[in-house]
Amino acid sequence: MSQQQSAGRQLVQALTPLVVDAGIPTAAYYVLSGGFGMSDVAALAWSSVAPAARTAWGLVRERSVNGLALLILVVNAVGLATSTLTGDARLMMAKDSGVSSVVGIAVLVSVAAGRPLMSAGLKPWVTKGGPAAEAAWDRLRGGSARFRQLERRFSTIWGSVLLTECGVKIVGVYLLPVHTMVWLGTVLTVVALLLAMVIAGGASAAPMEQLVTAEAEAANGPGAGSGTPGEAPPAPAAAPAVV
Repeated sequence: MSQQQSAGRQLVQALTPLVVDAGIPTAAYYVLSGGFGMSDVAALAWSSVAPAARTAWGLVRERSVNGLALLILVVNAVGLATSTLTGDARLMMAKDSGVSSVVGIAVLVSVAAGRPLMSAGLKPWVTKGGPAAEAAWDRLRGGSARFRQLERRFSTIWGSVLLTECGVKIVGVYLLPVHTMVWLGTVLTVVALLLAMVIAGGASAAPMEQLVTAEAEAANGPGAGSGTPGEAPPAPAAAPAVV
């Protein structure tokens, strides 16, 4: 039962950024523009406050600097600050997509620099917080070329998907009506996240978890990879969700 509760908590934590960063801004836009009569520009600007606030609160709550979370906060802050400088809704949406593409580019650059940004969110999913598994992760990261390759592949997949999503959104902004692109943009985000989870999970996260489990059990005995001696390791998680 405790494993089921833990899995449930992990699912809620994974879906929360998706709900806050995609669902709430979309709903807020339609409420503000339709219910309160705001212009498209004003509604788009105000609806972007929630994602920035959520990311800032996450950094304050964790009391630690996560490179990816900090980057997302800066991107959201820049997008929010420059929203008042554009008087055209299409330009604002294109600008927001362009600014957001910085995240995908930064993830790809971090891979080239040998410091994959997605690893901070991936490690808890792979190790399940078990001390033996975390130690195994550190050993593999330092001594296994195969493990580092999978780690880089994970961030490469996520960075590529995020960058492609932003490009599709920018094209859509100038081909479709603003009201259509608001909800369609959310759909594209959800599809991109699910696609990245499935591809990166199968190509990187799952084999990394197998390596971590094997390394932990080799050093500490069966069950060490799951963080609970004597128990079989849980099924591999696909991947953490990112905004």
